[in-house]
Amino acid sequence: RRLIMAVMAFWLGCVISFPAQATERVALIFGNGDYQNPPHLSNPVNDATDVAAAFDRLGLSVTPVRNGNFETMRRSLLDFAQQAQSADIAVLYFAGHGMEIRDENWLIPIDAELNLDVAASQEAVALASIMPMVSRARRLGLVILDACRDNPFERQQQLSMPARSLPNRGLASVEPPGSVLVAFAAKHGTTASDGSGRNSPFTTALLHNLETPGLEVGF
Repeated sequence: RRLIMAVMAFWLGCVISFPAQATERVALIFGNGDYQNPPHLSNPVNDATDVAAAFDRLGLSVTPVRNGNFETMRRSLLDFAQQAQSADIAVLYFAGHGMEIRDENWLIPIDAELNLDVAASQEAVALASIMPMVSRARRLGLVILDACRDNPFERQQQLSMPARSLPNRGLASVEPPGSVLVAFAAKHGTTASDGSGRNSPFTTALLHNLETPGLEVGF
C-alpha cells in the first residue's frame, strides 16, 4: 500500500504541475468486463469511463476502449505507441481480468479462451510489451492495473508443464524501466476486491485523489 501511494503521489505531482498547453499528455484507458469465457466483471467499464473522464479534465488526450477484444486492444496499443513517442507523459490504465503465466503478466481481452497456457501470446496482451511503449514518453510513463484477481481460466486451462502449476491469484511483480512507474491494485500474488458499488475500491480511491493538486505522499 505504501509503495502504491508513493508511486501515485509522485505521479500526481508530475501530471498536475505541467500546464496543459505546454506538454503533450496521452492516456489509453481499457475497461474489460463483458467477458465471453471468464466470469463477467461488473465494475471495469464503469471504472474505465470514470478514469477516462478524470484524465480528460486534467488535459490529457484520452482514448477509451471498453470491452476490447484481442484485435481491438492490439490496434489501440499500436496507435498508443505512436502517440507516446511524441508525448511528455503517457498513461495506460487497465481494468479487467489479468493473470500471471510463467512469471509474466497478461492483460485479458474479452474474447480470450486460453485453454492452453502457451496460447497467451496469441490471445492476450503481455504487460512486458506495454513497458517499451510508455517508456517512449519524454518525461514519464505510467501503467495503472486494476486487474489483480484470481486466475479466471484455472479450471479448464491445460498446462505445457503439468508438474508446475500456475499461480491462481494476482499478478507478478515487475521491474519497469527507469522512466516508467507501475501501480497495482494489490501487491504481487494477492487479489484486489471488485467491490459492490459503481467502481472497484482501488479505482474509487484513485478517482478520489486523482485531481487533487499538489497531493503529498503522506496523504
